[in-house]
Amino acid sequence: METVLIILFLTGYGAIVMEHALKVNKAGTALCMGALCWTVYMLFSGHGTETVLGEMNENLSEIASVLLFLIGAMTIVEVIDSHEGFRFFTDRIRTGSKRKLLWLFALITFFLSALLDNLTTTIVMISLLTKLVERREDRLVIGSMIVIAANAGGAWTPMGDVTTTMLWIGKQVSAGAIMARLALPSLVSMLAPLTVFTFLLKGRIGQPASAAAGAGSILLPASVRNSILFIGISILVCVPVFKTLTHLPPYVGMLLGLGILWIYTGVLYRHHRGGRIKERVSVTHALHTIEMSTILFFLGILLCVGALQRAGMLAGMAAWLDRAVGNQGVIVTVIGAVSAVVDNVPLVAAAQGMYTYPTDSFFWEFLAYAVGTGGSMLVIGSAAGVAAMGLLKVEFFWYLKRVSVWALLGYLSGALVYVAERMFF
Repeated sequence: METVLIILFLTGYGAIVMEHALKVNKAGTALCMGALCWTVYMLFSGHGTETVLGEMNENLSEIASVLLFLIGAMTIVEVIDSHEGFRFFTDRIRTGSKRKLLWLFALITFFLSALLDNLTTTIVMISLLTKLVERREDRLVIGSMIVIAANAGGAWTPMGDVTTTMLWIGKQVSAGAIMARLALPSLVSMLAPLTVFTFLLKGRIGQPASAAAGAGSILLPASVRNSILFIGISILVCVPVFKTLTHLPPYVGMLLGLGILWIYTGVLYRHHRGGRIKERVSVTHALHTIEMSTILFFLGILLCVGALQRAGMLAGMAAWLDRAVGNQGVIVTVIGAVSAVVDNVPLVAAAQGMYTYPTDSFFWEFLAYAVGTGGSMLVIGSAAGVAAMGLLKVEFFWYLKRVSVWALLGYLSGALVYVAERMFF
């Protein structure tokens, strides 16, 4: 059985890594992996049907808490975006200095991605970048910095990266501890390459511009845009507080927040009799536009990892790593580097099944940092990087030659800061 599961996992994983070359969506591959792994486990594990079904229901309960949380968060962000709420930030960027622009983009991206997610933040900031900067080389440098800042910003809060969210919901980390411990290392991982990039940009972009509403704007009043932004951000920020006060799973707070936003928008547009504006900004429309393929990808991966965990294979792998390497810091550093090539969601899911360290231990916190920032070392290593490839036409080898070494510098610098924090504080 173990051999068959390994073959299924490696074959599926290879297809996921080669998604663009094979032209096969990774969600379909992941769903096949998850279903087939549980099928093999059911047929050949030797356990009774009732036992396996009980294990599968337990696994599905764990998965549902992650997926419901993500659906709620993605919908709230989509509602903010459809109302053009992010113009509150982007309209205030008015400098003509390339270096100042670089720092503004990096800092805004870093803190915005801590509240939202790194993919959404990257798309918003790169869309603004294309309006403000015309020269392609300048766009590529600033766009690369946006990718690094988005990944770094997403690593230190439960909301900023799906892997950190998984660790938080799985009770491997707590919201307060991870924010306190990873904020500085994540910031350092961004500042190191940012300092280098500062010397690569000189001069001005010409007459400073603002991100005025484009042809696709729905021209909502600023008060409406800002109210949706304020409510949406407040919901995302208050979810960890809700969990702390009630001890309920995080997805309950997220769904409560989504319900509040849904009611607010319903009241706001209650006098509108349909039309383009109401259709484009409604929560119902947002539910249609969120990427369900991403949700299904997570479902397939987590099902697959759940089957491998129940089969005892992940525990065996953890024991082997402990014998072969021994040092937790080295193991996590390597996992972070691998996340530049391999999707970080299954890496974290596998680690959750392999190890049983206590909440807020060195291993879990360092893992959140490593897989969150490690993906910046290659442009294909994160959702933010893939988005930049599509929006700015960033070439793989351009990024490898111009950015990867500085992203590695940031990754290692932040890792050293975190290790020092744990040693001396």
